[in-house]
Amino acid sequence: MNDTDPDWERRVAALWDAFDAHTPGDFSARMTALVRELPTGHPVAAYERASVHDALGHEVAAAGLYRDALAGGLAGPRRRQAVIQYASTLRNLGRPAEGVTLLTAERDAASDALDDAVAAFLALTLADAGRAREAVGVALGALAPHLPSYTRSVGRYARELAEPSPEQP
Repeated sequence: MNDTDPDWERRVAALWDAFDAHTPGDFSARMTALVRELPTGHPVAAYERASVHDALGHEVAAAGLYRDALAGGLAGPRRRQAVIQYASTLRNLGRPAEGVTLLTAERDAASDALDDAVAAFLALTLADAGRAREAVGVALGALAPHLPSYTRSVGRYARELAEPSPEQP
């Protein structure tokens, strides 16, 4: 159900690459035309539509479409991107606790090139949830492997900070 034509993928990628060259209405219309090429109910169509709404600042519409994409069986790299983007949207809608739940599960369930993105958005979401100490720990934990020195000590400090404080759920 997640299969798409390579030419379609190329055209979607090209449109996203040119995002800043379009007005919001033009970009939305072009993406709408592309997603209409997919079968009704296709989870990739819901994800791309959610991403457009998100990029244009329409978080409420984006949230519902992200839910639809994930519930529809979105798979592959887009699934993880959808989780990150949905959690960020929830944070922007004032629902950071839901975003923390999604991103914590995502961090614990998978590992790929998006690990640092998951950590970055988890840190932002934790901060918005009033859990700044944990947020710093998560951010430092993602940064530590990239340091030329002090990796071990920064990693240890990060783990200590990332532990939920006793008063947090």
